[in-house]
Amino acid sequence: MKENPTAIIVGAGIAGIATAIRLSVKGYRVKIFDANPYAGGKLTQIQLGNYRFDAGPSLFTMPGYVDELFALAGKDPRQYFNYSRKDVVCNYFWDDGQTLTAWGQKEAFAEAVENAGLGNAKDVLDHLEYSAFLFDKTHKFFLERSLHKVGSYTDPQVLGTLAAVHKLSLLNTLDGVNRKRFRNPKMVQLFNRYATYNGSSPYLAPGVMQIIPHLEYNVGAFIPKGGMHAITQSLVKLGEDLGVTYLLNERVNTVDFNGSKATGIQTEKGAYKADLVVINADIKPAYNHLLKALKKPDKQLKQEPSSSALIFYWGIKKSFPQLDLHNIFFSNNYEAEFDYLFKRLDVYDDPTVYINITSKDVPEDAPDGCENWFVMVNVPYNNGTQAWDDIIKRTKAAILKKLAHVLGEDIEPLIEVEDILEPRTIESRTSSFGGALYGSSSNNMFSAFLRHPNFTKQSPNLFFCGGSVHPGGGIPLCLLSAKIVGDLVESAKP
Repeated sequence: MKENPTAIIVGAGIAGIATAIRLSVKGYRVKIFDANPYAGGKLTQIQLGNYRFDAGPSLFTMPGYVDELFALAGKDPRQYFNYSRKDVVCNYFWDDGQTLTAWGQKEAFAEAVENAGLGNAKDVLDHLEYSAFLFDKTHKFFLERSLHKVGSYTDPQVLGTLAAVHKLSLLNTLDGVNRKRFRNPKMVQLFNRYATYNGSSPYLAPGVMQIIPHLEYNVGAFIPKGGMHAITQSLVKLGEDLGVTYLLNERVNTVDFNGSKATGIQTEKGAYKADLVVINADIKPAYNHLLKALKKPDKQLKQEPSSSALIFYWGIKKSFPQLDLHNIFFSNNYEAEFDYLFKRLDVYDDPTVYINITSKDVPEDAPDGCENWFVMVNVPYNNGTQAWDDIIKRTKAAILKKLAHVLGEDIEPLIEVEDILEPRTIESRTSSFGGALYGSSSNNMFSAFLRHPNFTKQSPNLFFCGGSVHPGGGIPLCLLSAKIVGDLVESAKP
């Protein structure tokens, strides 16, 4: 009897884990390799004394994409993974004393905006309705199938997208879309921030990115039981139950080919054969190191990198009741902040500060009366010329100054433990080019089409998933990249 076909996945990030599950369900015997001693890629955790932190992605939307993987495997997701919807999406703070609680129910959010004197409720609800319209018209085409296959353009749902293309704000920027709706600059700033969800600038990214608020307010923002790392843990366990083999602490050096066909990989420890290979690694290092036998796709590799992040993990020996899971402290000059980020490749001296505090929902993440602060600012990718030690020092000072002003208390004496993640360490731990979090930015209207496809015409059994290829970065899109690969491999199955 013929054995089931084999698949190798390079990279145990969330997209690689999800792809392993999908291929296992299709009958493949799957091995997944990673140079790190842990699975999850950016979606991992760190422990500092008595404080636990989710190390990377901190926002959980579209939980159905996770549940779908368990359903495909015939498993009850609630036996592996649980989550709850947040009543509050985010607390917003401005230096002039203005605050806003963005409630998770859109009607409550709209009412809060009006009560705060930031605009009228109808404009907010109309904006979220337009966001839902964009999602309805674009997700099947832009997010759930390859943009690089002719058959994707003949589906009736896609034809509906093409018919509505004039309504998708592709020729306007996200900032332009938001300025048309809102007169108050604070509301424009609030909705402009969604460009950062894939490492882009609202002053350059297309207006179709207004799709993102739909995920938070119409679908909901969620918190996994046990924090974000529980997503990784549950999917790894599902993969193991399906027979996936995880080979961690084993760096892949190259992909082997016989002619155009991928035949397996070479690692630090030996050679492995497979019927197909999936690359879940940043596309630039992948071609530079793993795929030297292939011609480089220069157009895709030359796209502008996305932003990176500077993260301070602080154990804070105090509780702040005015803060919730997600908190934003806005810059006084948002446009200048993005000018520094993408043109000067530097950090503005008044950056927007994001604080994630999982101990608000997962009390065991911090000691009683204390909080675990994940403090992040957007920074440029590492191009090899920045003086990062100096940038980190002055940015920390700017963060502490802003927080002291808004919260009315000196934060530095409250920091009990600290660790730092920045572009250089992001690059070394995840092999992300320059520490860019999302591969390429979406700072032009063609960016979706210029991302690397989930396949290559150079090899019939080589596929790609993860945040640097189509459809993009962030947990939902990485999971969708796994779905696209799962759909594509049918034609390559022996």
